Amino acid sequence: MKRTTATVILALCAALASRQTHAQSSDTMDIRSCTAIESDAQRLACYDQAAGRAGLPAARKKSADATASPDVFQRDSKLTGTAAGATVRSLSLLDSRWELSPESKLGTYNVRGYKPVYVMPGFGTNDQNESPQSPNPDNTVSTPEHLDDVEAKFQISLKTKVWEGVFGDVGDLWIAYTQSSRWQLYNKAESRPFRETNYEPEAVLAFDTHYEVLGWQGRLLGIGVNHQSNGRSNPLSRGWNRVIADVGLERDGWTVMVRPWWRIPEPSENDDNPDISDYMGRGDVQIVHERGRQEFGLMLRHSLREGSRSHGAAQLTWSFPMGGNFRGYVELFKGYGESMIDYNHNATHLGLGVSLLDWY
Repeated sequence: MKRTTATVILALCAALASRQTHAQSSDTMDIRSCTAIESDAQRLACYDQAAGRAGLPAARKKSADATASPDVFQRDSKLTGTAAGATVRSLSLLDSRWELSPESKLGTYNVRGYKPVYVMPGFGTNDQNESPQSPNPDNTVSTPEHLDDVEAKFQISLKTKVWEGVFGDVGDLWIAYTQSSRWQLYNKAESRPFRETNYEPEAVLAFDTHYEVLGWQGRLLGIGVNHQSNGRSNPLSRGWNRVIADVGLERDGWTVMVRPWWRIPEPSENDDNPDISDYMGRGDVQIVHERGRQEFGLMLRHSLREGSRSHGAAQLTWSFPMGGNFRGYVELFKGYGESMIDYNHNATHLGLGVSLLDWY
């Protein structure tokens, strides 16, 4: 059953890869956004730009397209090409992923990537957590597990817009689901168990914003409700619920997401991990840099407390082209909370594998 589950998830990842085209850099347009363009000439130019055919002669207009306003695609972004007098612009990373501007809207119930989707056959650590514990006695392991330091890890993460224009012309409601698994693939002595799987459904209300701070363009403001747990029974049960704010800023080749959150309180007797905010933090910052066809990510997280309650984590990711829709993927994590079961465990993790989708 465990192998069958993994096979199904890996197949889902492969199917997703065949449907998704990653926006490789700030100079490459997300081809799916072209479907929202009503003008034939402008839509053709959009497809040419997305396919790297920007040097071809512009399409000729056949009708009232000749009077279309050249400003329709220029707002808040650099210009990348023209179509018989109408300017087509490249979508930024946040715009293409969250459909912020009017020309990037694709309607509702289009399933697309959210967080990175990857498979890492090698995911190792310097200190595997064989005795998970919590201040709640019911959530403390008494007998150590026998675990390998090297395992496999994979993640699927999808989102879809369920309501466009919640408040008239502004505000889109998205729902998302992320699942990541750590699989003791090489632990034959213990029958290759899944060590930890985290489930994370959430809902996000996202708004398109337009302001500038120190040269950065404020492009997204969101508020959401997030549940994260490992779906296990005591003593290994871990979970929490949060209200998360999202503030997205960007400039050429760079995207920054600032995400403070507030944990929704639980009754103390039912709390699997009462001190989780002091380890998994009260907010994080996610930075993405696109350089050519490579993408670099940095996540910084902290408890925002001092002394014995001061804990945090950092994660570096690097994805690079390998051919087709496949990209190499490297992940380096240091600190607390690589997974829910390890929320108060400090370790270093290094993984290598294949990415099918990158950030957002």
